[in-house]
Amino acid sequence: MAGQIPDLIAEARENSGKGAARAARRAGNVPGIVYGGEGEPQAINVNFNMLLKKLRAGRFMSTLFNLKIEGQEDVRVICRNVQRDVVKDLPTHIDLMRLRRTSRVKLFIHVEFTNESAAPGIKKGGVLTVVRPEVELDVLAGEIPEQIVVDLTGLEVGDTITISNVTLPDGAKPTIDRDFVIANIQAPSGLRSSDNEDDGEGEAEEAAAEE
Repeated sequence: MAGQIPDLIAEARENSGKGAARAARRAGNVPGIVYGGEGEPQAINVNFNMLLKKLRAGRFMSTLFNLKIEGQEDVRVICRNVQRDVVKDLPTHIDLMRLRRTSRVKLFIHVEFTNESAAPGIKKGGVLTVVRPEVELDVLAGEIPEQIVVDLTGLEVGDTITISNVTLPDGAKPTIDRDFVIANIQAPSGLRSSDNEDDGEGEAEEAAAEE
């Protein structure tokens, strides 16, 4: 979730019930409901093609959206359920929850790497290999960070960066309960290839000696 929160555009739906939902689908929309927060539940329609595109992009259920409805103030929401057609697997209904600032939510946060020029391993030709460009965090809705910053200063070839090496925002915690790898600095590919060749030569010499 680097940068600004993505918009999710919807329109207010005046009527509720199965008849109104069927009419919305015939018009190329997916009916839905927005609930929670300070307001009353509200029936909405979301454009089918736009929603399908966002669903296929992945991580829809763990993305914070800025819900835009004409004539209303924008509100932050997260999807809590997408009902799908059992045969076609296409969305038929969507449930969105408004977030209070004190609500906790699980979101993928972008990882930003800084000070590559201050990493001796990279200066020597090492390659920064990013294992997790995003990390899922449990955060407060009112304190969602735009990114996690990893400082590469002083890192050498062979060094590994894990989540425990990163300073997370106050109140944020990883959703994975182990010290997982975010990135590492690997030796240049040419050096790795020559090392492998040396290993092969050594194995051949050992085999010849045994014969």
